[in-house]
Amino acid sequence: MQILNSILTWVMKKRIHQIELFMKYPHEVQDEILKRLLTNARYTEFGQKYSFDDLINYEDYKRRVPVHTYEQLFPYIDRLMRGEQNVLWPSEVKWFAKSSGTTNARSKFIPVTNEALEECHFKGGKDLLSIYVNNYPETKIFSGKSLAVGGSSQINEFEPSSSSFYGDVSAVIMQNLPPWAQFIRTPSLEVALMQNWEEKIERLARETIEVNVTNIAGVPTWTVLLLQHILKRENKNSILEVWPNLEVFFHGAVSFRPYKNLFRSIIPGDQMRYWETYNASEGFFGIQDQRDSEDLLLMLDYGVFYEFIPIEELDKEYPEALSLAEVEVGKNYAMVITTNAGLWRYNIGDTVKFTSTSPHRIRISGRTKHFINAFGEEVIIENAETAITRACEQTGAVIDNFTAAPIYLEKSKRGGHEWIIEFKVIPRDMNEFRHVLDETLRKVNSDYDAKRALDIALMAPTIHPVAEGTFYNWMKKRGKLGGQNKVPRLSNSREYVDDILAMVSAG
Repeated sequence: MQILNSILTWVMKKRIHQIELFMKYPHEVQDEILKRLLTNARYTEFGQKYSFDDLINYEDYKRRVPVHTYEQLFPYIDRLMRGEQNVLWPSEVKWFAKSSGTTNARSKFIPVTNEALEECHFKGGKDLLSIYVNNYPETKIFSGKSLAVGGSSQINEFEPSSSSFYGDVSAVIMQNLPPWAQFIRTPSLEVALMQNWEEKIERLARETIEVNVTNIAGVPTWTVLLLQHILKRENKNSILEVWPNLEVFFHGAVSFRPYKNLFRSIIPGDQMRYWETYNASEGFFGIQDQRDSEDLLLMLDYGVFYEFIPIEELDKEYPEALSLAEVEVGKNYAMVITTNAGLWRYNIGDTVKFTSTSPHRIRISGRTKHFINAFGEEVIIENAETAITRACEQTGAVIDNFTAAPIYLEKSKRGGHEWIIEFKVIPRDMNEFRHVLDETLRKVNSDYDAKRALDIALMAPTIHPVAEGTFYNWMKKRGKLGGQNKVPRLSNSREYVDDILAMVSAG
């Protein structure tokens, strides 16, 4: 395996030169991507509807094709799921990534073409390894296996005769991986694609504890459950007692900051590294590319053309989108993509902030529909995660999960925010935890601070500590265990908070 490690390390580093080229010439690369996408799709039904064959440049494209929500694209996607072709993209579409459905109550089905698999998802996976190897040339990750904690795949039930399939994006990728990638990963596909999470977690443990696992890839929420299960099953104190050569966790889908202390308690010591990605159902968009920063390099040559809508434009019927050349550091944008899977000017529901425009690096700041703004406070997920991380650091707490929602104004009481938090380690002082959470929110969000002044519009936060396993049981009740499913961090309604509190009260 040492020889294989040396060969693969050398191969992965060869890609760095191409990455440096798009970092140096971002706008030229993006213009070429858009031109190629429009040319390839000009004879599709969508391309004919918007006359792609006479679009000259980005400004023409922006004027002619409106920004689409999932609901607006769904009639096309629904036909693809039933077996029609050449609707949004010219090549065959038979795979669909089933999203976690956090943008709205129902799941979304995102088309995944061969081009999207090869030029975006697989390329992103290879680039993740290339960038990591470039940062750590002494790595030995290829001397062992990569543990992939993914979702499940199944035959599309909408139209069995259509020969189309759907599953979590991780499952769709694993089902289609090239042989070399299958060779360096664990567990077996049979286990990796199991649907029942509670059976799957035991099979995952049983199949991997004797394997030389050097790296893990997955969503923090579900990965930590697997690691805790293994520790309990094997009666160990540290995962390094099970996998002594484990060196990195490649994570994405949710912010890692609230989970950092929990992972450090499971994997103590200095050898473990944490490397962030931005890999969604719609595509692979960003990769951490520096040791000393969690900023994500926006990957510009994956068959994805990017636009960005300033948050203040979002509620307009025809929001004004900006090209990559027009974005500014520090501003909050909703991300819009045009892709080689036939997603045309699609608002994916994520918000990002640029930390640099030379090269283009971003941080994910939240979701366009996951915020609290009941009183004009405009609290986004980034604010909440910063505040809860600081409160944990100041009080010695370790959390597993949380969600928050508004307490609406009533005749006899003022409004506020209500937090449900599942602690792994209880704060030394719950009042101090609440105070630090509140004060940090006031520091990072001037609108929240203004509403909190003198308790005029907002009271101090209400916090409900809940028993271990509460969020797991709630997600199970909703049929959302495992895979890409995520606990909604913030909501502007009380739907989630009331449901969890009712479940806890029912005991």
